[in-house]
Amino acid sequence: MIYGLSIIDILVILIYFAITIAIGMWSMKRIQNKEDYFLGGRKFGKFIQTFASFGQATSATSPVGVVTTTFRNGAAGIWSSLLLLFATPLFWITSPWLRRLRIMTMADFYEERYGSKSMAAVYALIGTIGMMALVSVGFTAMTKTVVAMTPKAVEQLTVEEFSEYSLGQELNELEKMDYQYLSDIDKERLAELRELQPQQIFSHIDENALVWIVCFIVLIYAIAGGLEAAFYTDMLQGNFIILLSVLLLPFGFYKISDMYGGEGISDAFTIMHDRLPQAFFEVFGSPTVIDFTWYYIFAIALVAGITVVTQPNQLVTNGAARDENSARYGYVIGTFTKRTLTLLWGLLGLASILLYGNSVQNSDLVWGMATRDLLGGLDLGLVGLMIASMMAALMSTADALLLTCSGLLVNNIYRPLFQDKSEQHFVKAGRIFGALFLIGGALITTQFDNILQILKLMWEFFVIFAAAFWLGLKWRRANKKSAWASIGFTFVIFYFIPILLPTLFPSMRTSEYLVKQTHPDPVTRTYTAHVMDVEERNQRILDWEKYAALGKEIGQKPAPLIENEEFEKEYILPPKSIFWSKDVKKSEAGVLTGFGYLYLELILLDKMGFQMDENPYALNETIRILIRLIFPFLILIAVALFTESDDSKRLENFYLKMRTRVKGDPGEDKQALEESRVHLNGRKETLVFPNSNWEIYKWSTSDLVGFLVAVGVVVLILFLFFFMVSFGA
Repeated sequence: MIYGLSIIDILVILIYFAITIAIGMWSMKRIQNKEDYFLGGRKFGKFIQTFASFGQATSATSPVGVVTTTFRNGAAGIWSSLLLLFATPLFWITSPWLRRLRIMTMADFYEERYGSKSMAAVYALIGTIGMMALVSVGFTAMTKTVVAMTPKAVEQLTVEEFSEYSLGQELNELEKMDYQYLSDIDKERLAELRELQPQQIFSHIDENALVWIVCFIVLIYAIAGGLEAAFYTDMLQGNFIILLSVLLLPFGFYKISDMYGGEGISDAFTIMHDRLPQAFFEVFGSPTVIDFTWYYIFAIALVAGITVVTQPNQLVTNGAARDENSARYGYVIGTFTKRTLTLLWGLLGLASILLYGNSVQNSDLVWGMATRDLLGGLDLGLVGLMIASMMAALMSTADALLLTCSGLLVNNIYRPLFQDKSEQHFVKAGRIFGALFLIGGALITTQFDNILQILKLMWEFFVIFAAAFWLGLKWRRANKKSAWASIGFTFVIFYFIPILLPTLFPSMRTSEYLVKQTHPDPVTRTYTAHVMDVEERNQRILDWEKYAALGKEIGQKPAPLIENEEFEKEYILPPKSIFWSKDVKKSEAGVLTGFGYLYLELILLDKMGFQMDENPYALNETIRILIRLIFPFLILIAVALFTESDDSKRLENFYLKMRTRVKGDPGEDKQALEESRVHLNGRKETLVFPNSNWEIYKWSTSDLVGFLVAVGVVVLILFLFFFMVSFGA
């Protein structure tokens, strides 16, 4: 065993990476110009596009994160990865638009639509920073996954590691107790440990070294082979992720049946319902994830549906397609594939509660424990393949983002400064910028406490450009001045000033007013006692008797619980910061301190008398998200109505292009564009309101049918979600 892995596992990892590097070297020979490098020559059909979309959407955070949140919170934890399900049908309509733009990067849209190279450069710079944060999500999740698969045994921990591990064990024990049975001392201790957040996993592998190893491998194949190499490796990696996601489930179900006297997979579902607490099967309103309310889910889905389309990687993924149908089929099917697998990952999380609930205290270990336990005994190198696939999930996201951002930097910042250079020169420049991007993403990985913080940042970050994109695409009155106003005010008010103020005035972080937190009321629910409820109550009675015998000050003795008896359970949720993006914590000096940047909009509302500390955290977050979404649109509309329109000739050329469907053959597509320019009515027959300033297209039969089918798939996935958690009850 080396680093906790068998020789065959290590060989599988090495062979896997050798194949990805070989693909990069093969693709490198096929690159002739910028379009080949950054967009793969725009030649990919539905099949490749599907896996490219799936690979881009599925990072290492996806399967591990869903299993972790489900293991900790029950079925409602699946929402952590299923929030964007409702936005997916929109992609059936927007994917052809992105392909119809016929541009190299998303920044080109702002140059072409508003006639501003500087606006394109600003988008390229800010978009690259945003994508660095996104790729750091993958680095964070990947390291946690591999660390969980290669943990040190307790006896191998250093003195310092064991001390922190012991604090983690103490936190786990207190978290398992009903809050109503804790003494005042234990309640204070629980609050203290929650703020300390002690680490509980210590690995044989150094996390920082692992980040740089994976970074180096991605650099080799993606920088060498461009988008073609990225898409082909995405296809390989996507198949393995799907295979291993499905492979774990039957082994897990058969083990549950064997452990508890069942006879197959269907009995495993019945056993889970008989033994797991009833609260673990609540889809909406679970007290363990009370912040995922229906209105918060709606707000996140709305923001994501509007901002995701404006992200630079969306243009690359759709723009690389051969034609519009390849773009839309590939993107929507790839995205729905991830949504479906999310349910399977959640199901594995529920099964893992029975399998490892007593042996795994930290939920981050669950995926690694399941892999080792269910696949390791086969001695086929599947543990190594799982590690390689988890790292590949990161790589499939990182390579696409690398090519996206190197294209932005080269095409919209570097090329305008050095216009007389050759195509091969710009390809070389793209490789250098790609390397700098990936290294930057690795460096900022440590700047966030958890994956959800980064994801929330990405859901919101591109509201900076949302209004300029959507209204520029659909409203002829949107002009350069209004777009600049929307972008500038949104960035300054929501990001620049909130980051600058605490930097200039550090005392703001410890201000008694600014470190205010929510005060969630205890949540009491009535359930029917299942086997695990009874076992848990019996253990609490033993704990109470043990503490009482030691003379400790404790609360009332828990009453015995009988299976199928109704009982009440009280949940207490930790307070959360109102005004700081990364919550508040106690510093080493014991002072409550705010981290991250400020939410000025919530401070303003609080000063206006709305008393934000009395609201549920989910309501504050919903209000804040909707303000950030609406504000840039209001600014753009207001400025546009009081300023002159942009050059009409440029606008006409832009909108003529957007009304012309993309042909699969480049020659035919060029001819179609020429025909549009001489078309007497400017193809206005495609518009719903041809004599207005609105560019709203009539839907074709394929538009309508495809959208309705996508909505039907959303309903089907929700049905499967409910069926999955109720089957066997």
